[in-house]
Amino acid sequence: MNLRQLKYFVSVVEAGNMTRAAEQLHVAQTALGMQIRQIEEDLGVALLIRHSRGVEPTKAGKLLHAKALAILKSVEETRYEVSRCDREDSEPIRLGTTPALMPIVGPELVIHVREHIPQILLSLVEEMSHVLVDTLIRGELDFILCYDVPELPHLSRTPLFQDDLVLVTLPGRRKGEPIAFAEALNECLAMPEPGDTVRNAVTRAAKELGLELQIDYELRSVSAMKTMVKRGAVASILPYFSVMDEVRNGALDARPIIKPAVRRTLFLASSTQRPPFRNEAGLSGAIRSSLKGVTEALGPLYHPL
Repeated sequence: MNLRQLKYFVSVVEAGNMTRAAEQLHVAQTALGMQIRQIEEDLGVALLIRHSRGVEPTKAGKLLHAKALAILKSVEETRYEVSRCDREDSEPIRLGTTPALMPIVGPELVIHVREHIPQILLSLVEEMSHVLVDTLIRGELDFILCYDVPELPHLSRTPLFQDDLVLVTLPGRRKGEPIAFAEALNECLAMPEPGDTVRNAVTRAAKELGLELQIDYELRSVSAMKTMVKRGAVASILPYFSVMDEVRNGALDARPIIKPAVRRTLFLASSTQRPPFRNEAGLSGAIRSSLKGVTEALGPLYHPL
């Protein structure tokens, strides 16, 4: 057995369903099933009873579930204590956020922490929201600041605010005017890859209205999408703060999407399987402070929670 297999087993037991657990872990169901079978073969006992409604642990499975929770908690506590033993007064914290937020929030947050919470050794990681969730689950990050974090076992999430997406185009005669969602979908669109929260929000809205979503270009990079829009090749649906500098200098236009508005929720999330940080409250306050520039720039696109 290894730690990943124990994490997988705990998730399966708590989800009560292999399909649901695979979705929560972001792994293929066949791969998850193989890992569980390997544990059973290693121990020489059946751990799960499989039935039409899902799965439930056997007597041996219940024992392993309890032991696995204790082992995983002990590993996190050990990681926490060992990483800090030579730096008693300092506290390393790994925070992940999105490419759109990083240029705005990152510098403000680093400066605030250095000036007001110098005992925190802050490391920043930039990735798409769905990648950050996976990284947090694997224990490779301590906190993530990103959108639409799913409700998963062992994750704590705090909603911070909601914001509406905008249609990004070259400036034209309808500059800044709201545009109906159905009309926005008629544009030649460059959008993030499947799994990204912007793409998911647009896909959900289209499905609810029975509209077809045609994506002409899939790009992982926000800067690449903005470059294509500047060249007049495409339009894109993005968060306003990712293009606000270009809108202010007249290089791009951002049109609010209405009927309906396409809205996302920003979360601060962490794992419940690790001990709390001494300066956790201070970091949370620093993050909220660093977001003030974003919320002010959003204007009517911002919705407090």
